[in-house]
Amino acid sequence: MHVVRVWDLPTRLFHWALVVCFIGSIVTANVGGNWMNWHLRLGYTVLSLLLFRLVWGFVGGHWSRFSNFVYGPSTVLAYLRGHAKPEHQIGHNPLGMLSVLALLFILLAQVGTGLIADDEIAFTGPLVRFVSGETISDATSYHKNVGKFIVLALVVIHLLAIAFYKLVKKDNLVRPMVIGDKEVSFPAPSAHDTAGSRIAALVVFGLCAAAVYGLVSLGNMSA
Repeated sequence: MHVVRVWDLPTRLFHWALVVCFIGSIVTANVGGNWMNWHLRLGYTVLSLLLFRLVWGFVGGHWSRFSNFVYGPSTVLAYLRGHAKPEHQIGHNPLGMLSVLALLFILLAQVGTGLIADDEIAFTGPLVRFVSGETISDATSYHKNVGKFIVLALVVIHLLAIAFYKLVKKDNLVRPMVIGDKEVSFPAPSAHDTAGSRIAALVVFGLCAAAVYGLVSLGNMSA
């Protein structure tokens, strides 16, 4: 057996931080009231995390890079027909790719609409002053009545897929996301995961968080 570093520490921290922020966002949105301030803060954090993941998808560890898990339609169809490639056992397989990309896209849409949403009760996005009333109305309706259910549906599908791979295919997808390593029967490249790459990831996240802070501050300054 060969031990492969699948997920570098920055990717793992991104994943679990996103999980925590997602749960927190759901809770604070349902509690409402003053907790909506935390809902906003969690939304800013999620946006920072998503921006980080987009950048890390180009410069991160081997298996975290889009170039190593974004497959074309022919590969997806072949996988569905049972013609999987060896590397599909390590990082994201073609179906996992679809799940990851869908979650990233829908979460960006959810956070983006939240920035320009206004429920006229306890929630006002920081960028509402930059868009028309019709856009605010559409964004609010999507954020509250459409987007959150799509996100929840994708999360449920994601969890069901993890359970399926664990119970049916005997492939534990959670363990590598916790410890970083996975045992495979063939040699494969490990993700670069050194002190230097972790510091680089921290810098990237800091820049992403600063960009989000600047965007939100721009809206507040225009008040």
